[in-house]
Amino acid sequence: MTTHFVIMGVSGCGKTTAALALQKHLNQCPYAEGDDFHTQANRDKMGAGIPLTDEDRYPWLNNLRDWMTAQAQSGAAHTIVTCSALKRQYRDILRGAEGKVAFVHLSPPQDVNLERMMSRQGHYMKAGMLDSQLAILEHLAADEFGVKIDNAGAPQAVEADILAWVEAEGLL
Repeated sequence: MTTHFVIMGVSGCGKTTAALALQKHLNQCPYAEGDDFHTQANRDKMGAGIPLTDEDRYPWLNNLRDWMTAQAQSGAAHTIVTCSALKRQYRDILRGAEGKVAFVHLSPPQDVNLERMMSRQGHYMKAGMLDSQLAILEHLAADEFGVKIDNAGAPQAVEADILAWVEAEGLL
């Protein structure tokens, strides 16, 4: 059975960095950058500082879920997806993928996250959008399979925390 790792959290929390680090340990398994699955309309809206609605997000989440299922059907042992997955209802859509879905919630302190966002160049998601994301964030519930990583240290330290959890869960 395919295990899908969804690296989740608000914009700027380090999803892409963590995903690429985990991918090295999973034999370069298929990886999907969630941002690539957004419509241009969604990108334009976020770039203009307008938060997405649930209706804006549903097609995006369905596309990610379908990509995960296609990878499972092609025989992939693991996949990695970066996706904010801020609400449980969004994660429920992703859990609909064929295989097992494991969430890795990256949750650095807000000031660290904001500093990271402010230092990014050319990203459509502006630092001013952080508050809107934090306002709708629903942390993983006890019945959701995953882990919260609140390490604000160097990417290697975050990677070590993720790998420790993956190994403890027997997911390698």
